[in-house]
Amino acid sequence: MNTIQINHITKTYRQMTSPALDNLTLEIGTGMFGLLGKNGAGKSTLMKILTTLEYPTRGTATIYGIPLTRPQEIRNLVGYLPQNFTFYPNMSVSDALAYLATLANVPVREQHHRIDDLLARVNLIDKTNTKVKNLSGGMLQRLGIAQALINNPRVLIVDEPTAGLDPEERIRFRNLLADFATDRTVLLSTHIVSDIETTTNHIGILNHGQLLFTGTTNDLIVQANDHVYEATTSVAKATDFKQTHQVSEQVTYDGQTHFRFIAETATDKPVHATLEEAYIYLQLQHEGVFS
Repeated sequence: MNTIQINHITKTYRQMTSPALDNLTLEIGTGMFGLLGKNGAGKSTLMKILTTLEYPTRGTATIYGIPLTRPQEIRNLVGYLPQNFTFYPNMSVSDALAYLATLANVPVREQHHRIDDLLARVNLIDKTNTKVKNLSGGMLQRLGIAQALINNPRVLIVDEPTAGLDPEERIRFRNLLADFATDRTVLLSTHIVSDIETTTNHIGILNHGQLLFTGTTNDLIVQANDHVYEATTSVAKATDFKQTHQVSEQVTYDGQTHFRFIAETATDKPVHATLEEAYIYLQLQHEGVFS
């Protein structure tokens, strides 16, 4: 069963010359689904529509069969972590979650147990009495996940959750999302390829509001496998090489510069594409670089 069904959604804004979302159709099932795209691709707009913070100009969507036109029912199903999660800075962690639990209509008799359980799951149980303003960036994001789960949702939507986190926190946060995805739907929106690569096999790629690809990460890589090459130049010629090739990787040692690059065709040594290179190849195709 598809948890989320999106049908021909278009979203336009008066101040924009092109739509933020352009006739988007997408099916998302249980587990982790990664939505990948550049900043401005339309990811956050889609997140806001699915959480009923905004409505589409045209098109429809359902979550577990419930249309977006029934917002209260949708909000009972969905937990949401926005890109920039903030909360009252002088509240303690436990008071913040208690306040949000009340807003989410969690019965008072259940709140204490649920808050303790969530804080344990996001590894903040020792920060119960810490004020929100004293949390690190990673801790604040974990508090954001806890608030998104306070109403025990069946769908968790997270928008650019690892932006600004250090590498250790980023790994911890991705693992946390993967744990939650075992028994619910998690929709992860990001422009960071490694967030997708290490957490999910099912992805969609947005560019300028259009869906360029949906499928598995392996399917995407296969499309690019004949379009990634290796080459070596002298250090003196490296700058000229970069000006004429779509370079994806560059390493210099022993007086030579070694490149991986993306091309429609080349006479250099072909190599297997990484997910990031496959993503770049798809974007370059869409932009007409190889036409």
